[in-house]
Amino acid sequence: MARRMSYSARLRFETGQVYEALQDTGYWEHRIEELRKYSPNEMVSLEVSDSGIDVELHHILPRTELPEIAQTVIKKDMVITRHVHFDPYTETTAGTYSASIPGGPGSLTGETSLFPTETGCTLRTTSTAKVFVPFVGPRLEQLMLVNLVDLFRAEGDLTAEWLTKKG
Repeated sequence: MARRMSYSARLRFETGQVYEALQDTGYWEHRIEELRKYSPNEMVSLEVSDSGIDVELHHILPRTELPEIAQTVIKKDMVITRHVHFDPYTETTAGTYSASIPGGPGSLTGETSLFPTETGCTLRTTSTAKVFVPFVGPRLEQLMLVNLVDLFRAEGDLTAEWLTKKG
């Protein structure tokens, strides 16, 4: 059975400002550089077109850094490929993401929504984790979602920081 979780990054910026950042290579490079403080990360591609924004990222988690329960299933460093898509800009913009691990024991997908609020905007991500391993699956799903909250919080903070500096 899959588990779901939502996280909302509340930003003091207008939706157009956030969407503009999401189109900027410099923004993504800043995000990746900051995330490299925790583990190897790289931006594989960024494509901005009439169809929206498409980004591919690689996050590498050394096996030794994984929780013990995960190490029982994952026998080498975990390479997570994350595909992020944002639809063309409107005041309320939708998007999706997926994260995959070659030979991994499950899936991670999500939907995003960027919408205005009284104090700026919110970027809400709703994630679904599914692990296909009997007995430990539910524990790994919960672990994935809890760690996503930390990642999304850090990414929200980095977005606010980048937009503040860009001024």
